[in-house]
Amino acid sequence: MKIIGVIPARYKSSRFPGKPLADICGKPMIWWVYQQAKKVKEFDEVYVATESDKIERVCKELGVNVILTADTHPTGTDRIGEVAQKIKADLYVNIQGDEPMIEPEVIRQAILPFFDNPNLQVSNLMTVIDDPVDVVNCTVPKVITNKDNIGIYLTRAAAPYPKGSINYHYYKQVCVYGFKPEALQFFCSNPRGKIERIEDIEILRFIEAGYKVQYIEVSSETVAVDTPKDLEKVNAIMKAKGF
Repeated sequence: MKIIGVIPARYKSSRFPGKPLADICGKPMIWWVYQQAKKVKEFDEVYVATESDKIERVCKELGVNVILTADTHPTGTDRIGEVAQKIKADLYVNIQGDEPMIEPEVIRQAILPFFDNPNLQVSNLMTVIDDPVDVVNCTVPKVITNKDNIGIYLTRAAAPYPKGSINYHYYKQVCVYGFKPEALQFFCSNPRGKIERIEDIEILRFIEAGYKVQYIEVSSETVAVDTPKDLEKVNAIMKAKGF
């Protein structure tokens, strides 16, 4: 099985323009994500996929494999769909470009189910929510699965509501995804579903269409960089670890 890791890196972020090039301990953030992804032994190749000439130039200067894509893609998954048209593989793994501390073993968890289930089309990771604030934070998608950890729904709301018992662990999405080529083709050739438009969570496009999205629970200490304040936090953590 040929497996490609793809790191979407968009320069025109509305909340944090130029985020992939933000400095972390002397290197751009995208470099750190790439180094972590390269440690995943199952990957045949790893690429950064970007619409930006600036990101492409920096990647080439640092020896990072990079593919320049269109600047019209509405989501990172659409960007990976373009990569899939250019580079053929059996499985594409989306690694978010704003998590410089993502652990290689965590990334691997999105790959392993495809070896056990050849019919699987999509995988995604989830982790237990430790901070109660995240349960009501609308920027944190909550994951609801059945007993086999197949995705039933994702929502920005605090759901499911604990009417009968408070003995329940809420889970949040970890944005590492595995896609078979057929699943990517479906995503890129179909419009957003009704619920996806409301929640603005792209994985819902698959669930609404009847795809079985396999969720894998992981434990991760990664910190996503969504704002300059997050960047300060990550810099402090990585400096403390000796990077």
